Amino acid sequence: MIKFSILIANYNNGKYFEDCYNSLISQTYKNWEAVIVDDASTDDSIEVIKAFIKNDPRFKLYHNPANKGCGFTKRECMKYAEGEICAYLDPDDALYPEALEKTINEFIQNTEIVAAYSQMMLCEDDLTPNKVFASTKQIYNSRYFFNCPTQFAHFFAFKKEIYLKTSGINPNLKSAVDQDLYLKILEHGDVKYIKEPLYLYRLHSNGISQQSAKQSAKESFAKVIYETMKRRGIRKINNQTVPESYTSSQEIYELLNYQTNKLHRLINKIKVALDL
Repeated sequence: MIKFSILIANYNNGKYFEDCYNSLISQTYKNWEAVIVDDASTDDSIEVIKAFIKNDPRFKLYHNPANKGCGFTKRECMKYAEGEICAYLDPDDALYPEALEKTINEFIQNTEIVAAYSQMMLCEDDLTPNKVFASTKQIYNSRYFFNCPTQFAHFFAFKKEIYLKTSGINPNLKSAVDQDLYLKILEHGDVKYIKEPLYLYRLHSNGISQQSAKQSAKESFAKVIYETMKRRGIRKINNQTVPESYTSSQEIYELLNYQTNKLHRLINKIKVALDL
């Protein structure tokens, strides 16, 4: 039976952990583990997490000695993962009860795929479902796919053996960490789209800080895309030259503007249909 590793990088999310925990112990698929790495939280996260997981051997809790950031902590999670299939779950989010079972079934039915991703449900601050994240689509995976504009996010599950073929998550990234992971994994094979929400994504009410975080993520994502272009040996995109060195996020996003036009999207839809 395939083992599923759920990876949780926690920082000051103790007050939300109960929902995350309950969603894991309610899974219909039983062969899983949860690897939690706490990034030197300053709230009561450790006490809260310990109280919930108690002596349940499926949960493994580790600590960073000092605050290291998201990239470092998510990379640490992978060091301890024992499952053949891995996926990240943020401690303030949750999974639908059949999330692991439905994901595992895709890997069983499609042995050649390297990853699978689903739709996600956007939720209120109390995790009440609001609406499905509309941007998630079936993608056409090519060396020019950068998930920009966003076409998939959570729930993203991948083979550990494939992760080990990459350079791994960049430990220096503070944001756009998941995007970095997606693009590295997709360089090694095909991905399966699960057209239903398996992930409950909590939208926090702190709008101002969220906006600044979005801007920071946009900058980081541009750098991730640039590194991806370099890693893939791409020198020209849509007859535009990829710069020798990174200068600004605007320059990178302008290279990809063509991917939002109707003709490009139509061509990709046709390619997807022919692949299916």
